Amino acid sequence: MSILTPFLRSLLLTSVLSFTAPLILVGAILIGLSLLGFVPLLESVGATGVKQVLQFLATFGSGQPFQGLVIIGFVCGLVGGLFDTFNFYRYQNLRNH
Repeated sequence: MSILTPFLRSLLLTSVLSFTAPLILVGAILIGLSLLGFVPLLESVGATGVKQVLQFLATFGSGQPFQGLVIIGFVCGLVGGLFDTFNFYRYQNLRNH
């Protein structure tokens, strides 16, 4: 059996999960801060929090928050793929000894 098929399957799964994890996290933070804006004494905290998160994302996206979110997700997916490749390589070397 070829080791290429399990490696590619693992690499694809790791990259996709590493890409979606920051998107879900930032989305949950934005939803939480938006919902915080409905609490009577915390409207300003929620609005300020959303504004700060969007400014943070715009920093990575050349002024576009969505583009910044995609860039962060892409980088996390790349790092996850590199880590999975390293882990697969180490496992193959340790198994042969």
